[in-house]
Amino acid sequence: MQYNPHKFQQYAADFIINNPVSAVFLDMGLGKTAITLTALMQLLFDRFEAHRVLVIAPLRVARDVWPEEIRKWEHLSDLRFSVAIGTEAERLAALEAEADIYLINRENVQWLIEKSKIPFEFDTVVIDELSSFKSHKAKRFKALLNVRSRIKRIIGLTGTPTSNGLMDLYAEYRLLDMGKRLGRFIGQYRSAYFEPDRHNGQIVYSYKLLPNAEKRIYNKISDITVSMKATDHLTMPELLSVGYSVLLSVDEQEVYDELKRELVLTLQNDEVTAANAAVLSGKLCQMANGAVYGDDESVVYIHDQKLDALEDLIESAYGKPVLVAYWFKHDLMRIKERLNSLGIVYAKLDSPESIKQWNRGELPVGLIHPASAGHGLNLQSGGNTLVWFGLTWSLELYQQTNARLWRQGQSAETVVIHHIITKDTIDAYVLDALSAKDKTQQSLIKAVKANL
Repeated sequence: MQYNPHKFQQYAADFIINNPVSAVFLDMGLGKTAITLTALMQLLFDRFEAHRVLVIAPLRVARDVWPEEIRKWEHLSDLRFSVAIGTEAERLAALEAEADIYLINRENVQWLIEKSKIPFEFDTVVIDELSSFKSHKAKRFKALLNVRSRIKRIIGLTGTPTSNGLMDLYAEYRLLDMGKRLGRFIGQYRSAYFEPDRHNGQIVYSYKLLPNAEKRIYNKISDITVSMKATDHLTMPELLSVGYSVLLSVDEQEVYDELKRELVLTLQNDEVTAANAAVLSGKLCQMANGAVYGDDESVVYIHDQKLDALEDLIESAYGKPVLVAYWFKHDLMRIKERLNSLGIVYAKLDSPESIKQWNRGELPVGLIHPASAGHGLNLQSGGNTLVWFGLTWSLELYQQTNARLWRQGQSAETVVIHHIITKDTIDAYVLDALSAKDKTQQSLIKAVKANL
């Protein structure tokens, strides 16, 4: 296929070419993979400024999306690539093959650098989904940082750079510029731009921005950062976000409130405990969805309110395909049981064939988990309706999952996102938290947006 880039795509490719260190924050659907490959093509064969390229990406993106994009575009036909995924023997063989670009999943970065015994001789590194390196304590971050000085050109790609606030930027930019802009140590970054928020004596649980700190951070990183939103450059379908509330019975609400109040609840002789706030929120999210794991990991059923709502939403689609996002394994199990009882054809979208089936319109219902299907998958050909059976706290996974349908190439005029919300439960707080996080992220996007 002939590649005819939009003006913004050419701008982004030029930005990568002209900046040895670049952070490219492209909204979902803007074609960041094709943009980056176009830039790499020039760096490899026109400018001779790149010789051996490593792309680090989520598993499915490294395995499927990047190879698919290389095969898709005519101007990339000369690129040789090797996918270092699979068993250790398969990864080693792929890394020893002759190629221009080597693709590896982020989980194997530490293995590549510390255990593969293959010299790290990549002069150019692309981190697809830079936000997956937001923790300065993670092993993958530390491993890559140890070889950062050997990398001549580094490109960070993401659409969600600050899914949990501006504290995320430290590790991301530490990898990119080795601490030049935001500091070499997390303590420097915190003291320069944050102050303790919630704390107990010397123990700090959270930080808040100092006055004017947000602007100062943006100014620091603006020279190597380009940001673009899809709605600024593409004719996007209308995005309609809808809440579908369900109400627990009196008995079901009492069970929910009991766990929230006491943290320990006995259900059907199976003790469920919540030892801290994080565990409690997980338990409450499970209960809002209709079931909860007991201490022995058995599943305790509480209600079917969300399953009834899902059935109604599928019926109201009048045969049009519906994508359903679930979070817990028992959600998937119960959704499957309900769909089987209704005789509805469905598939879990976790393989190339199931994804092709969905995009061909052969599946009335597709089931996806945000953590495995949130990045890179193109599902817009299969439908325009997404139902969140259970929400995630992660803004990044939430936005990325929505963008599987709400993206360039969606033929429908409207994409509808349904959220099944159990009234008087934690569900409403999760939605509010996602909204609050988004405000910070959108501020970053706006602050460094490219002035084309």
